[in-house]
Amino acid sequence: MSKGSPLERRRAGLLLHPTSLPGNYDNGDLGPNAYRFVEFMAACGFTVWQTLPLGPPHDDLSPYSAQSVHAGNPRLIALEPLIEAGWLRPDDEPRTGEDGWAYRQRRLVEARRGFQESGGLDGEAYAAFRRQHRWLDDYALYQAIRAAYERQAWFDWPRELRDRQPAALAEARRHQAETIIQCQFEQFMFYQQWAALKRYANERGILMFGDIPLFVGYDSADVWARRDAFLLDREGRREVVAGVPPDYFSATGQLWGNPHYAWERMRADGFEWWKERIRTQLTQFDLLRIDHFRGLEAYWEIPAAAETAVSGRWRPAPGDELFQALKVEFGGLPLVAEDLGIITPEVEVLRDAHGLPGMKVLHFAFGGGADNPYLPHHHIPNSVVYTGTHDNNTTVGWFEELDERSRAHVFDYLGGGPERMPELLMRAAFASVARLAVVPMQDVLGLGGEDRMNMPGVAEGNWRWRFRWEQIGAGVAGHYRHLLELYGRV
Repeated sequence: MSKGSPLERRRAGLLLHPTSLPGNYDNGDLGPNAYRFVEFMAACGFTVWQTLPLGPPHDDLSPYSAQSVHAGNPRLIALEPLIEAGWLRPDDEPRTGEDGWAYRQRRLVEARRGFQESGGLDGEAYAAFRRQHRWLDDYALYQAIRAAYERQAWFDWPRELRDRQPAALAEARRHQAETIIQCQFEQFMFYQQWAALKRYANERGILMFGDIPLFVGYDSADVWARRDAFLLDREGRREVVAGVPPDYFSATGQLWGNPHYAWERMRADGFEWWKERIRTQLTQFDLLRIDHFRGLEAYWEIPAAAETAVSGRWRPAPGDELFQALKVEFGGLPLVAEDLGIITPEVEVLRDAHGLPGMKVLHFAFGGGADNPYLPHHHIPNSVVYTGTHDNNTTVGWFEELDERSRAHVFDYLGGGPERMPELLMRAAFASVARLAVVPMQDVLGLGGEDRMNMPGVAEGNWRWRFRWEQIGAGVAGHYRHLLELYGRV
């Protein structure tokens, strides 16, 4: 990272997705509990809040396969500011059998009507938002058509809508006008609430750290609106899909199913699609992680009809040209490379050529020899160290699953015994020379494996974890401030 970047000095951060905040209904949101969390972080001395992607998920709630790379998740819109603005009655409770999301949706429709009646749709702030976010019209139309066809994926819509025939789109805009306005209003509210929260955090010395999935969900407004930017046939079907090859963890590799980019077409227009994507993210965050960074040097291309990832092949990606174009557009890039797993020298060259910090995960450090690159004595300042990530078990859960040899390695390397977990590992992260040390909120709370955020390869039950304020003891903030001062991270 260059001078003036978010990581020019030592910092510590917490990893917590806003859906994991306490509060009413089915998930946390950008309301009072988010501001209270900022205050908790400031009291502890943490100066980075890392989240997962903020986009609107599908039914599995995974933020890594969203319906848009630009839009925000409407589930995160807090109702309290809408009540304060006078657009929403305060005395309404969920109806019998109405779940949290259904209740929030109903209340958002009521808030839009209140906003509309107050003249908000005709206001300059709303008009400026629509002008600034050029993706919004396509996204709102995508959501309206999707709702009209019982949430079918765009590639299963009638041909004229699937293929974006102008007359069919114009008719859809007329018939679905109210749904389109509702979607646009919700994005306006999300962006306003997120900007206010980010401003509140920044004023207290806290940076917001976001996450960019490398690939895009197939059923997304992005693919429907820009089919030319992806490797699709005339019917909009995928020709090849993303994944990773067989490795130590899986004999058949991983078949993700995302469409691949049409890199030659992207190169031809100067990577305009990527510039728009990064521009959106830079309005939301101070620092960004690129998930599956190695796919920008070379990606695993699998035939769309394949049942496993075995039959794939490596294809080169124009990562260096992309970063050069982004630097011209934006100047310095506050990016972190997710460089976990089997990384080739070519990937390291790409990362280092653009000064991007890589990642060190302590859960991967133990049980081998002294040459393990995740052990703290191999860390470098231009990196980000984690105890674990959203895909890992909690540190308590990880420790409980270790074999005796690996546990012995932990104690021999770090000193101390099992009664000191997870703090033993957090101290190792804070002591690292890596300029940024990030710990999941579950580790701060000392929670076990039942509280992990995601279990890769398991389709159901992920992305739903939430904490409770009563889990935070009275002395927690003071304890972490002492630790972060001790290791020079305040």
